Amino acid sequence: MSLLQSSSKPQKYLLFLCSLVISIANFQPAVAHKIEIAGNVGATLHIEPNDNPRAGEPTQAWFALTRKGGKTIPLAQCNCQLVVYAEPHTPKEPPLLEPALKPVTAERYQDIPGAEITFPKPGIYQLQLRGKPNSGASFKPFGFKFDVTVAAGGNAQNVRNVNEDVVQSESLQFPLWAIALPILAVMGILFTILQGRRRGG
Repeated sequence: MSLLQSSSKPQKYLLFLCSLVISIANFQPAVAHKIEIAGNVGATLHIEPNDNPRAGEPTQAWFALTRKGGKTIPLAQCNCQLVVYAEPHTPKEPPLLEPALKPVTAERYQDIPGAEITFPKPGIYQLQLRGKPNSGASFKPFGFKFDVTVAAGGNAQNVRNVNEDVVQSESLQFPLWAIALPILAVMGILFTILQGRRRGG
């Protein structure tokens, strides 16, 4: 009975650490639109589904362009061009894709630039949106760059990642094992110390 009472506190601590590791391993970052600002124009990028496109599957991308103050810039007011590069790319390299922009209505935005994109392989891509005002529109010319991570899909042309020459850690914001490994190491040290004290006592 005394052994159970003396070991209950360390066991509770170890259980807490175990549940912490499990919760970190199951952590999924919240999905959020990507936002960029250039001059007096802001751009919000959204890609279906849920900003997690899959290779080989057509996906809808749209750009909510707004002037400073929040007024939307419709595609009719913007001479816009969208190009897509596989990362990494060199400055003189031709774009991989040049999707045609069409006016779309999404969320609370009306007639904003949108395009259907089919990413050929999983990996990291860069979407570059450039624009200047059409006659009558009042905003400064802009250029936006959005990095997009594309997952493997059922219709991918090739399961080989388009970025295989790039270090894998660049495609992850922070690997989960880098968080879990030190916690597991600390748990092992604490367990060894507790076992030693129990035997000594």
